[in-house]
Amino acid sequence: MSGRYRMRRHARRMRRYGLQPMTIINLGDPLPEPAAVYMFRWAWRYRSELAPLVFCLTAALAAALLHRAHPHWWPMIPAITGPAVPALIVGGRHLGLATLAERVYAATVVGSVGAWLAAATLLGPFHRPLPTIMLIGGLVLALPWWAHRRRRAKVRVERTLAVWPEIAQAVGLAGSRVMSAVVDLWGWRARFALAHGQTIQDMIAKLPAIESALGTYRGAARVHPTGDDLANRFELRVLDKDPHADAITWPGPSAGSITEPIDFGPFEDAAPARVLFLRRHGLFGGVSGSGKSGLLNVLMANLSACRDVVIWAIDLKKGMELAPWASCIDRLTTTPAEAHALLRDAVAILEARAARLAASGQRVWEPSAEMPALIIIIDEYAELADDAPDATSDADSIARRGRAVAVTLIAATQRPTQKAMGQGALRSQMDVRICCRVRERKDVDLVLGQGMLAAGWHAQTLNAPGKFLISAPEHDTPRRARAYLLTDETVSATAAVQAAFRPALDDQSRRAVEAARGTDPHGQGLGPDAGLRMSPSGALMQDRPPAAEQALWLALCVAPDDGADIAELMPAA
Repeated sequence: MSGRYRMRRHARRMRRYGLQPMTIINLGDPLPEPAAVYMFRWAWRYRSELAPLVFCLTAALAAALLHRAHPHWWPMIPAITGPAVPALIVGGRHLGLATLAERVYAATVVGSVGAWLAAATLLGPFHRPLPTIMLIGGLVLALPWWAHRRRRAKVRVERTLAVWPEIAQAVGLAGSRVMSAVVDLWGWRARFALAHGQTIQDMIAKLPAIESALGTYRGAARVHPTGDDLANRFELRVLDKDPHADAITWPGPSAGSITEPIDFGPFEDAAPARVLFLRRHGLFGGVSGSGKSGLLNVLMANLSACRDVVIWAIDLKKGMELAPWASCIDRLTTTPAEAHALLRDAVAILEARAARLAASGQRVWEPSAEMPALIIIIDEYAELADDAPDATSDADSIARRGRAVAVTLIAATQRPTQKAMGQGALRSQMDVRICCRVRERKDVDLVLGQGMLAAGWHAQTLNAPGKFLISAPEHDTPRRARAYLLTDETVSATAAVQAAFRPALDDQSRRAVEAARGTDPHGQGLGPDAGLRMSPSGALMQDRPPAAEQALWLALCVAPDDGADIAELMPAA
């Protein structure tokens, strides 16, 4: 026999013997709360929904008191509410009424209540048809209040955060507390104070559990440091809908100089994802179809608007990605041999610039229209490492020594493994890392750096082309952004407009390239001895001279017309 039937038979037997149930209250047990307490809690929980009723009752009570004590005050009410109506429409934004519809609604409520209150003060709140007008008018004016999306979202957030102590206990963050919360267009965000010993890294590790406890969809929660950068506080942002669900059209160039940061697209809070490339090398990573080409288009569109940058590019996909920008690119190569020559010439330029800086006692190359910076963009760097392995040594040299002389390297690849990036230290020299979607979790550390996955940089969860995470000195927390969209027509139009304003290499850099190619500073070839180079004394030497002799020769090539003395040439050699 089941336990349920056994309990029923036992209860019938007890009643047959005259036993009655009784309640036993121990000394330590609390008494049941009265019904008034439950009613008050219910009213407080639904205070937002009951606000129109409370407002109407308050207006009726005020009308009754005024009619009884001061009925002659009724003209003062329209005199006050009359100017308040246009004031709310014009200046309601300062009171938190963000949209015009909200301001019009508030002005309508104030005007309607003011007219009814004036009439009720003069005639009495129960004078017909004033009660009927209040009942119907209150119901009509309450409907927009009950249906307002932001109000309902705010109430939902308040009720969710009211049980945060239980949520924190369940996910292992007991002691953390809510400080404030704000509802915005895409969801809500709240500031929290952590308990002693808890850090923001603990919050990042608990994000899946927090999403489950809050009842959101996967990937909807974000954790960021607060603006005051205190270690015991953090900001939790929860999205009800994705602000990056649709493509965002490129608004135009954000930089007119390489000394200004480039805007790649908005973060989820609409702040621009700006990053500076002056004296910083960059790495773009992500699987095929994740949006790297779109990011390169945004980069090229902004660099082409800079009057102090010369752009060189390597595109081993026969120019398929960068050819539309050919009119703005000073030098575009599409074969491994050409790419090797380009990087070798770039090394010659940085050595010549270094010699010039050393001779003049300067430490950094300051870009200008007459002395522009040089940026080298390499699409699919892994192809370069496979097809032209000798070129990787020049790329490593540029990455190590190019910062001070404003020679910058920006590489894009799908998976920047040590094999794909060559055997040098190129990847470790990349200060700016932009990661689109990756297929495997371990690829996050390959693109962004060791330990970034554990720190909350989850690029494997990016779910649309163009979405990216950016790691740079000014971006040290994981924030999702989406790159601007440039259509083929926009690329063609932008390149056509900017092509006429592109700068040329400075004379010193140009002479260094000519010297590296085997010509003298005046552009004359070496004739039949093209495989050799001419030394300053006129003797022929091999095409690959020792490093010291080549540096001395480059220093002489960039020397002023009146020559250079021994003291100026010594640092170069």
